Amino acid sequence: MSEMRVRILLLLFALAGSLQDPNTGAATMAEIPDVLAKGIPPRSPSAMTGSEFATFVSSVDRSLREQAILNELESGNMPAFLRRLKPVTLQHTLEGGRVAAVTIFVTPDYLAIGSDDDFLRIPMALPTAVEVAARFGFVLPTTKMVDAIFEQSEFRLSPEPMPAGPQMRTTAYFREHNRLIDRQCAACGFQPGALVSGHKKDLVLSDRLNRCTKRVAIYGWHRGAGAPIQPLSTIHGAEYADYSHGIRLVSDIVLLDGKPCSVYSILGNDTLASLLSDEGVIHGARRLMSALPATQGKDRDSNVLLTLMPRPSAGK
Repeated sequence: MSEMRVRILLLLFALAGSLQDPNTGAATMAEIPDVLAKGIPPRSPSAMTGSEFATFVSSVDRSLREQAILNELESGNMPAFLRRLKPVTLQHTLEGGRVAAVTIFVTPDYLAIGSDDDFLRIPMALPTAVEVAARFGFVLPTTKMVDAIFEQSEFRLSPEPMPAGPQMRTTAYFREHNRLIDRQCAACGFQPGALVSGHKKDLVLSDRLNRCTKRVAIYGWHRGAGAPIQPLSTIHGAEYADYSHGIRLVSDIVLLDGKPCSVYSILGNDTLASLLSDEGVIHGARRLMSALPATQGKDRDSNVLLTLMPRPSAGK
């Protein structure tokens, strides 16, 4: 999939001209996010809003909630603004003194279910996040990407910690934290679609996952540049998700010195990996981003149960 998308972008550049050409470069760059987001299905007019989804899963167990999240996202039930990817550029001096630049394309906010007018930023377990990302042609960010996104965000929100306890993993907590974020957004004049950060911890792609199997890597919730509340951690199991977690998607195609390249090619290269990773090479990054949920049989059973649950009327 990545290689095919690289070829599509190369063809686009050949037709439109060099990115360095001032007469064509801006138009070509403007088209790239649309090309990279093509793998996300359109949202159905009858899809649930964020509020309706929160009600729909409010009384089910976590397994059913994860399956419902997967179903809604894979069907395209997310706000339209999340499809408008934002460029973020990272630079690094390679051996020999050459300065290389990589532009990544990221969702402007964390994954959410619902419409532009009514959406719920939704935490999820690592297998669900990986499944969604891989299906759409994306990856999870590295810690270095998370830092760059924060530094280049148009809006930087303040973390909104809530009391710790078992309730951290409930839909009610997810909904309340989303309300706190929305309140902060309204106070600072934020409009959905702008690049925003600081309001969630990120699930990240990390080389530690090769050693800490069946774990999730989390990082971020910045209070300022270089000051995340959460250092890189793999303390939780892969199925763990609480209200503070967010899923930021990064296209698996990036621009390396202006030319399309697979993110996996960079992360696996001894010379280039430091462009995108504070850990250097991330071994088997493609494998880490292609793992399927561990209990497919249970997922099938969950799908059956979800179809029997009463669903809200058509969303807006």
